[in-house]
Amino acid sequence: MQRTSQEVTIKALSIVHPGGMRIACGEKTLEIRRWAPELQPDEDLLIVENRRFLHVDGEQDGDGRAVAVVRVKAVRPFVEQDIAAACASYHEPGWLAWELSDVRPVSHAEPVLAARGIYDVQLAPQPLPLDPASVEHQVQVAPIVR
Repeated sequence: MQRTSQEVTIKALSIVHPGGMRIACGEKTLEIRRWAPELQPDEDLLIVENRRFLHVDGEQDGDGRAVAVVRVKAVRPFVEQDIAAACASYHEPGWLAWELSDVRPVSHAEPVLAARGIYDVQLAPQPLPLDPASVEHQVQVAPIVR
């Protein structure tokens, strides 16, 4: 994470609601993707929750919300025993499980860009860490718009 006097630049990953809040409150400890991130285990990653799937490369959603800062401590094959930790409904061979660690829920009032892949966002001011217990009730909000 880089800081200037007025902005913070951080790598981000968008996750469709309610997955981001489930990560923020500690319920979801694995992120499942077809690809591995190019991140170091000590590198911060902002979780941006948005309400619709981004299907096409370059597609964006300007109405994302910063919900947590995490680290990806390891990437390994997704196995059937990972379904609960990933808050998934099924297993599919060939996918990867990103093991999330050092989860820090954040609050940032302004919308944050949601995009495909890992991308840089600039935030001003830096999101404030929250008590994870205060985030838990927010997982039960409106349905995904497709």
